[in-house]
Amino acid sequence: MVMNAITSRKSIRKYSDKPITEETLNKILDAGRLAPSWCNVQPWKFIVVKSQEIKNLLCEASGGQAQVKNAKVLICAVADLDSWSHTKFGKILAEKGLDETSMQAYLNSKVLNPSNVGEYEVLLRSVEGVTYAVSYMTLEAQELGVGVCVVGAFANEVTKTDETLTHKVKAALGLNEKQVLIDILTLGYEDNPRETKKLRKSFDEVVSFV
Repeated sequence: MVMNAITSRKSIRKYSDKPITEETLNKILDAGRLAPSWCNVQPWKFIVVKSQEIKNLLCEASGGQAQVKNAKVLICAVADLDSWSHTKFGKILAEKGLDETSMQAYLNSKVLNPSNVGEYEVLLRSVEGVTYAVSYMTLEAQELGVGVCVVGAFANEVTKTDETLTHKVKAALGLNEKQVLIDILTLGYEDNPRETKKLRKSFDEVVSFV
């Protein structure tokens, strides 16, 4: 069943007028919540956008990608860089039942806690986690018959293309300085469904055995 969703998934940019029910939307969001993450840090936050004003702003930030403003609903996948702080990371470790010695080993390790290395490494690990959640939400949407386009090209701290727009987007979404918008998922039922060829590298090009 999972492989069916993987093989049939495609980016959908044009949507019908059919609304997405709250139940369906919540199932998609819950799939993201249940995604795996490194050390179970779960460095994500999901913001549902239904406001046309904010959709328009995000469309502008994405260079005018029409599906952003035309989608029935958007899910903004945000990286919480503060997830690696000793306070938040420590809470996760405590919930796992680690003793104080083991917790401190995790918190102070450069391998296990990127905050001991630098801001860039924290961003990398956080983006890694968010992409797991985005993949889970995308596949659940496919399973439910909802089309998704994952938009990653827009003004933010990663692309550094437009600082003014970045600040406007962060303000509109209620993000603090430790929260970075990584992906925008545009959701809706496909308008005029059609078959498309999935272009991917061959198995042998991407797989090796040692």
